[in-house]
Amino acid sequence: MNETDVVIIGAGHNGLTCAAYLAMAGLRVRVVERRKVVGGAAVTEEFCPGFRNSVASYTVSLLNPQVVADLKLADHGLRIVERRAQNFLPAPDGSYLLTGEGRTRASVAKLSQRDAVEIDAFSQELEAIADVLRQLVLRSPPNVVEGFGVGAVSEAFNALGTANILRRLSLEQQRNLLDLFTRSAGEMLDERFESDLVKALFGFDAIVGNYASPYAAGSAYVMLHHAFGEVNGKKGVWGHAIGGMGAITQAMAKAARGHGAEIEIDAGVREVIVENGRATGVVLDNGETIRAKYVASNVNPKLLYTHLVPQGALAPEFLARISRWRNGSGTFRMNVALSALPSFTALPGSGDHLTAGIIIAPSLGYMDRAFRDAQDFGWSRDPVVEVLIPSTLDDSLSPPGQHVASLFCQHVAPQLPDGKSWDDHREEVADLMIATVDRYAPGFASSVIGRQVLSPLDLERQFGLLGGDIFHGALTLNQLFSARPMLGHADYRGPLKGLYHCGSGAHPGGGVTGAPGHNAARAILADHRALFS
Repeated sequence: MNETDVVIIGAGHNGLTCAAYLAMAGLRVRVVERRKVVGGAAVTEEFCPGFRNSVASYTVSLLNPQVVADLKLADHGLRIVERRAQNFLPAPDGSYLLTGEGRTRASVAKLSQRDAVEIDAFSQELEAIADVLRQLVLRSPPNVVEGFGVGAVSEAFNALGTANILRRLSLEQQRNLLDLFTRSAGEMLDERFESDLVKALFGFDAIVGNYASPYAAGSAYVMLHHAFGEVNGKKGVWGHAIGGMGAITQAMAKAARGHGAEIEIDAGVREVIVENGRATGVVLDNGETIRAKYVASNVNPKLLYTHLVPQGALAPEFLARISRWRNGSGTFRMNVALSALPSFTALPGSGDHLTAGIIIAPSLGYMDRAFRDAQDFGWSRDPVVEVLIPSTLDDSLSPPGQHVASLFCQHVAPQLPDGKSWDDHREEVADLMIATVDRYAPGFASSVIGRQVLSPLDLERQFGLLGGDIFHGALTLNQLFSARPMLGHADYRGPLKGLYHCGSGAHPGGGVTGAPGHNAARAILADHRALFS
């Protein structure tokens, strides 16, 4: 019989994390991956002869330190280095903001003495809230259940535990947390700061992967979501995995295989098998059937329930609601091979600023116009571009004297208006993105000797990111915490017995964290022990 204890759909980082934990606990685990390489969107590929880079996800901070330790990822070859500077924001007038340890306040002071004082207080407020919320990352959110029984009692205790964690916030911090969940980042930043670049520093975090204006209600939470990270024990720091993001998932795959998990590539899933209201395995694209006690899905919840689960197996109201699961990041992703490092007008020459996240979005108004442009025309005429040059930290990615850069570009419409196709406009928009960087770093365009271009449609086709959504679903209030992916299913258990959510469509959401995989494994193991104890 072709059977196992657990079959996991998708060998992205969360699927691999889930597999490793389950295999460590002694379960037989089989991971099936549609693509010809493990890693999902966290992969490293050669995109131009001699040039390698992280294809989709491109930077490290949110990877959970408990996952790193439990899976012994360092023992499996993972090495993460910090950026020498954190963020560099050039402005058209030649001013700039450069942040990082020992840099931020002095750089802000050149723009605004008032903001130099205020930024410390604001950062500390965010950090204090993030410190408490970090304790919820590896916990199942309180799950809404109908009726009164063992499940309701269990969830009541879970809610009490969550409340006890949140009570560590002062009343004022709780008020700030409510603001962060409900208000726009733009509104909050306009109240606190006067410098456009300082507002843009935080405002960019509010729109990363978020197809919205920084003035959209709820965008402040996305800003907070990006404050959860740490690198090598340093909170709020961003870094680079030597060898690219694929080094993370390769280490995870080694950890999972080391405990006996099987990982099969070029093995797409055609359908989840449902018998008597229970998920009992999967059918692969090649017709092969794999029977399992438990099925865990690392794909977007909407994709799972509208394409892989037989519709007759689902309650109509559940199917209708999950069909409305909102996706769309407004993301256009590029990798470019460079003959030389760029030189920015605001800060010419080489230096630590070239190891930073270089954010071309000099004001909240610029970001707002970029979003409105994309809504009206399909893409921003003045787009938001984050440039990362990982070869400044990792010489394994490019030939000597040459470099690679990641361009994370926004805003573009997930689906173009008027029936237009991204296949017809991909290169045109790629030219615009490069020209945008060139305005701030003259000569950048002429230094590009090769490029890889991924429109939202390409991200969907290659990685299953519906609408190019890097988070497997927007981080809006109705798609967060106990509502992710839906009220009643925040405990990583789907509406069918034996079916679990282990991807970014479950709490705590998107980013390369490993947390949903960790939490789903815990839910599966709890059910397994209850069933077989």
